[in-house]
Amino acid sequence: MKKLLPWIRIVYTGLMFFLTMCIFIIPIWLTGFWNEPQRTGKVIWLCRTWMAIFFPLAGVRLFIRGKAFFQAGQNYIIVCNHSSLMDVPVSSPGIPGANKTIAKTEMAKIPLFGIIYRRGSVLVDRKSEKSRRDSYLEMRRVLELGMHMCIYPEGTRNQTGKPLKDFHNGAFRLACETGKPIMPALITGTGRMLPSLPPYDFRPGKLQLEFLSPVPVQVGDDPIQLQHKVFHIMWAHLEQHSSLD
Repeated sequence: MKKLLPWIRIVYTGLMFFLTMCIFIIPIWLTGFWNEPQRTGKVIWLCRTWMAIFFPLAGVRLFIRGKAFFQAGQNYIIVCNHSSLMDVPVSSPGIPGANKTIAKTEMAKIPLFGIIYRRGSVLVDRKSEKSRRDSYLEMRRVLELGMHMCIYPEGTRNQTGKPLKDFHNGAFRLACETGKPIMPALITGTGRMLPSLPPYDFRPGKLQLEFLSPVPVQVGDDPIQLQHKVFHIMWAHLEQHSSLD
């Protein structure tokens, strides 16, 4: 029974995710009739409502802290840690206001679910230099339209056992070229809830999304120095506040 229980939880949670997604997939597809940034604003509102239904059914309790750091009329480059497939359902709906997330093109190819990624993400094929260049220009456009841009600077899910993997510099180069402040964000609990390494399971429980004080940026700042600064801020906070209690 102990070996069977994780699979029961995974199947149940997957079924709840799919059934609740079916309620919202057509409205999300219909947002394509709006222009940006209204389109993304509607997508985020729908996804936020979707998660408000799905999370209780899956036994997820989400706590969000630090929303007061968001200033009216200001948009941010949000850099977030990444340890689980649960991170995007937590971060995108949890960020106040319209926002897009950088995502792999493979996600957009998943039947039905891919519609959500095509509507709410900046897609990139990491194997294509042209795609990486185009996605960077698209992220600049997202910021110019007044939306937040959410980037996972670790690139892939952290499976090292350390608080963070080394950061890529794309988010920080974007900040130094646009002058947009960096908003560090930390998700805790998703790695335990939905592990990215065996033994696979879905463990209901408590999650937290915490926004930290924004890091001001000026056009022309050194992206490498900014990258190191934000990395150490996030690392130190994770070490000091790793518990969800």
